[in-house]
Amino acid sequence: MIDPDQRTAFEKKNAHNIVSLILPKGNGDKYDNAANTLAEWRKNEVLKKDKGDMVYVVQQEFVTPAGNTFIRTGVIAAVAVEPYEGGRVRPHEKTHKGPKEDRLALMRSTKAMFEALLMMSPDKTGSLIEEIGAVTQMRQPEFEAVLDEVVISLWPVGGKAARAIAEAASHDDLYIADGHHRYETGVAYSKENPNANRTLGLIVPLKDPGLVVLPTHRMIGGSKVDTKMIEDLTSSHFDIEHTTHDDLAGALKPKREEEVSAVVVLPDNQALRLSLKTDADLSKLAFANDPTLLALDVAKVDSMVVTPLAEAAGGEKLSYTPDIAQAKALVDDGAVRAAVLVNPVSVQQVLDVADAGSFMPQKSTYFQPKAASGLVTLGWE
Repeated sequence: MIDPDQRTAFEKKNAHNIVSLILPKGNGDKYDNAANTLAEWRKNEVLKKDKGDMVYVVQQEFVTPAGNTFIRTGVIAAVAVEPYEGGRVRPHEKTHKGPKEDRLALMRSTKAMFEALLMMSPDKTGSLIEEIGAVTQMRQPEFEAVLDEVVISLWPVGGKAARAIAEAASHDDLYIADGHHRYETGVAYSKENPNANRTLGLIVPLKDPGLVVLPTHRMIGGSKVDTKMIEDLTSSHFDIEHTTHDDLAGALKPKREEEVSAVVVLPDNQALRLSLKTDADLSKLAFANDPTLLALDVAKVDSMVVTPLAEAAGGEKLSYTPDIAQAKALVDDGAVRAAVLVNPVSVQQVLDVADAGSFMPQKSTYFQPKAASGLVTLGWE
């Protein structure tokens, strides 16, 4: 999520910014550089080891692209890493080899974890949200900061309260919201280093009102995309309505219960609203026999709109954004040929897919905000 310019900006703000560890500089020696930097920070007490077992309650106050304000509250704890087959940690998306190789090389060199996965707990008894709330209501946070317009507050918790939170977080299986690559890398590294049997997880109860999932709109590059191309590719499955850029969010909103809708944004104030026909034949979709995937708007729109449109436009790699305004701006500026706006999946749909052992299409979810890197580090011998 951090591009080279952002990395430079963070490092200029503070020489001890966590980017020096998670995105180390150098060629073949960059992972060694991270290990040396970590050792120096520990020696100079830039990082200090806790005196006992701790958990860390975290609040993130943020504003969605639609302008709504939320506060998400969770707890950073040391989560046991184990293969998915055990069923206690459940994924919903597939991973890629490259990112895992990079993170594994960093773990081998530093013997540390700097970034918490975002995880969800069903918290069926409500004990986790209750124990976390007791911390935030009884005292002021010990650390506060603002990162990318997200207000972050942190409460270190030890002793009896920490044990109560850890116990509450252990009652149910955990679902990975964000951080599949890092979790799987942790599982791989634990086979090399038995001491590395835990990783960092920011665990959020499902009932937390700030648990928000945004859609990830699809940006299509390549050659020219026009209305005729879209109509030729989609009219067999979708009803098509011509509209403008004036109210793209309103156009995207389903007009009836269970309607599958999408909006294709084009230059020159053009847009097409697509509505899946009630009698559309879905039997040839690759996931036609998987009800959890068939229930996802994004899966159907990807298969019947995004993929054929991207291929017709030249097959360039897709880009993504959760912000309709940004999608529109990219189209208007000519940075992309078109944008396909999709509706978000629900948290329950994420759980359903994970419980079924299925995998969502790439970039189906955007949990806002990301778990901030560097709030807590976990070291292994």
